[in-house]
Amino acid sequence: MEEVDANPGLIFDKLDAWLDGFFRLLPNIGIAIVVFLIFLAIARGVSGLVRRAARHRDRPSLGDVGGSLAGWMLIIVGAMLAVTIVVPSMKPGDLIAGLGVSSVAIGFAFKDILQNMLAGILILLRQPFEVGDQIVSSSGHEGTVERIETRATIIKTYDGRRVVIPNADIYTDSVVVNTAFDKRRSQYDIGVGCNDDWNESRRIMVEACAGVSGVLSDPAPETIPVELGDFANVIRLRWWTRPDQASVIHTRGDVLQAVYKALDDAGIDMPYPTQVQLFHDQTDEHDGDRARQREGWPTTGDDPKPRRIADALEKSAAKTTSKAKSTETKAPATS
Repeated sequence: MEEVDANPGLIFDKLDAWLDGFFRLLPNIGIAIVVFLIFLAIARGVSGLVRRAARHRDRPSLGDVGGSLAGWMLIIVGAMLAVTIVVPSMKPGDLIAGLGVSSVAIGFAFKDILQNMLAGILILLRQPFEVGDQIVSSSGHEGTVERIETRATIIKTYDGRRVVIPNADIYTDSVVVNTAFDKRRSQYDIGVGCNDDWNESRRIMVEACAGVSGVLSDPAPETIPVELGDFANVIRLRWWTRPDQASVIHTRGDVLQAVYKALDDAGIDMPYPTQVQLFHDQTDEHDGDRARQREGWPTTGDDPKPRRIADALEKSAAKTTSKAKSTETKAPATS
């Protein structure tokens, strides 16, 4: 078995070589740190300029995202230059090539994150909605936009909850922006009595609706007859309000209350749904005879007798007839 020659002097020689190399690189390390700090300061300055320019154009969300991206790009460039200063044998091209290969792997690993980031940037650039708008997503979430981040759009629902929606879902699916315009129309179908005057009912509805606070005068409220119902004539009342949800909901309640009181004071009937139920008695004497019974109602105008009573009466009448015939047969002939 061979013996291992342990020479502690080799260890000290190696450590001494490392220290010599470190001290020789100290000037480069100092310069690299200074360069990196300079790029860090430039990155912060550029990021602040981008944010201020975006806020000046009333696009703060875009400024936050654009400033962050610009700052990180400058920081990465500064780090690459610092590495080439510390290690002169390493060229920037080698670093860029290495970043290109690793970016492909990172792209596959973080595909969803990068997709949401790109969708967020496109949303901020095209601006289909802004912070403060009230939207309805394709998944059914509805609320006010609080923030548009690089990964997700955050909304606050009307009942005080927070919903985080990935930007890719918002960008690829349909989104309803309720506050995109300065007016929003609401409508409600109201049934009036079939014998009541259509024009009078429509006039009362329009006047009552126009007198409600929150209903816009331009466009003015209007009514449209839409249905001849089974128990009522249906009139559709339409009016315009401000687009925010609070104005729509509160004004809707006031309109319904005002229209109901106005129609009731004018004596216009607002009938309830009416149903007629016919119970078919399959035990009466007319069962099966469609000429004498229609949908459970006798056509004779008299209440039908139950089957057992009708059968008993029929048997009694038959017995009476039979007895009468036998009595006539037994009676002696007269001379």
